[in-house]
Amino acid sequence: MTDTEDRKPQSDEARSAFSAPVGLTATVDAESTTSEFAVPEGLARAKAQRAPTESETTSEFALPQGLEAAPQQPAETEGSAFNPPSTYNAKQAPPAFTPPRGIPAVSLHRDVPWQDRMRTMLRMPATERPAPEQVQRHDDAGPAVPRVLDLTLRIGELLLAGGEGAEDVEGAMFAVCRSYGLDRCEPTATFTLLSISHQPSLVEDPVTASRTVRRRGTDYTRLAAVYQLVDDLSDDETHISLEEAYGRLAEIRRNRHPYPTWVLNAASGLLAGSASVLVGGGVLVFVAAALGAMLGDRLAWKCADRGLPEFYQFTVAAMPPAAIGVALTLAHADVKASAVITGGLFALLPGRALVAGVQDGLTGFYITASARLLEVLYFFTAIVIGVLVVLYFGVQLGAELNPDAALVLSERPLRQIAASLGLSLAFAVLLQQERSTVLLVTLNGGVAWVVYGAMAYAGGISPVASTAVAAGLVGLFGQLLARYQFASALPYTTAAIGPLLPGSATYFGLLAIAQNEMDAGLVSLSKAVALAMAIAIGVNLGSEISRLFLRIGSAEKRRAAKRTRGF
Repeated sequence: MTDTEDRKPQSDEARSAFSAPVGLTATVDAESTTSEFAVPEGLARAKAQRAPTESETTSEFALPQGLEAAPQQPAETEGSAFNPPSTYNAKQAPPAFTPPRGIPAVSLHRDVPWQDRMRTMLRMPATERPAPEQVQRHDDAGPAVPRVLDLTLRIGELLLAGGEGAEDVEGAMFAVCRSYGLDRCEPTATFTLLSISHQPSLVEDPVTASRTVRRRGTDYTRLAAVYQLVDDLSDDETHISLEEAYGRLAEIRRNRHPYPTWVLNAASGLLAGSASVLVGGGVLVFVAAALGAMLGDRLAWKCADRGLPEFYQFTVAAMPPAAIGVALTLAHADVKASAVITGGLFALLPGRALVAGVQDGLTGFYITASARLLEVLYFFTAIVIGVLVVLYFGVQLGAELNPDAALVLSERPLRQIAASLGLSLAFAVLLQQERSTVLLVTLNGGVAWVVYGAMAYAGGISPVASTAVAAGLVGLFGQLLARYQFASALPYTTAAIGPLLPGSATYFGLLAIAQNEMDAGLVSLSKAVALAMAIAIGVNLGSEISRLFLRIGSAEKRRAAKRTRGF
């Protein structure tokens, strides 16, 4: 047989230069790839022997080929935030992650208040925190993570709206989560926003929830009730389910204020009258200052009912005391008009917001501190505008207001101590404190004024230094009382700083500006700012010193906040 007979007829297409030789045509598939990117024949055969998969994982978290994969959870329980973590077991908790340097020696004493224990753990790195101790009991299915986070945010909202510091709010939120067995939680508190994130394990998706604080109100009775709820949740002997916790929280929100409106109005008058006596006024001055403060309080409430912002409420409330002082001067009454106006200013100065703002700044919460201090600046500006308008018209009408009256403060120790006690009492009522705490904070305010008077009047020490020391004692005693009661320190410190507020320095600075003496006015206002900062820093320093005498939640020294280390 000839070669011509052995050859098969060729197709009409031209043969390519890359076509296979004639003898290999029987073994090459018609659809095989002839590109230079084709897989070699040996590797292609090995690849064909593997079982085909629908999708192959190429992440660095993929399981090596030689290891067996752990049994997977059912498909319906994966990826949902409304199911308990897959690593959770109520009877046997999973082992905690061990850091490279080993597990640090941490001893959290149970008899230490939960505020100190939670603050200590918040200042630890997340990998060094001890595993949560199960306090609240529930079934083996574990806690409902979204409901626990929602309860935590609602509790934090009440605390932040009540004026609590950002670090204490985060500590309370952290305590609620850990009491229900949720580890690896990170709460965050800013001026108007609360958020919390929970990640069950390193390989599971985190669950994050947030809540906005839109309304703020001063009610220390409600604040104390929320602290009591957090303390009960953190207690080993008190078992509160989620439904019971929600019920108690709803009852706290529904509770009415402990004092009626007429009592609050009378308290504002008592505060202004006591402050006027504190700076040298008599009986007539007391009555005039009380009437001006009560009238300003009623006008501010009317503005609030009309929906005006707080800026205009402060402006309107500052006008009646100044107007009464100017009217008494024009009538040539034998009274100290400066004491009347100063007493009205004492009822308006935002000392609570100032202390909270400085405390947030000193503990490293700079965003919240900036927002609080900006709020204080707005309120102070509103007071300045209201008083300046009245003083300007009074000066134009011929009122003889003497700025040098600030240098002739009479020293009447017994009357001033009584006035400081009355001022602290009225301040406590305006803050809606519990009746059981009113007496203690009143005594704390009286002690603060005694210390200030002994240093400033008898000792001749600078008013700024005297104010700082007196405020430090307020913070020290307030923290000790709060730790004894397992409650917040605000009800024991805020009203006690009332006698130390720089009302007279503020008034004389505004009066000098109204009389076109800008230099003297700015000097007096700078003194008022220095006194306010001394109050805030002194209260915070006294609180920190009080913790040095208490056992804190760590065997080693308590770490400072991460944001304040400087690196």
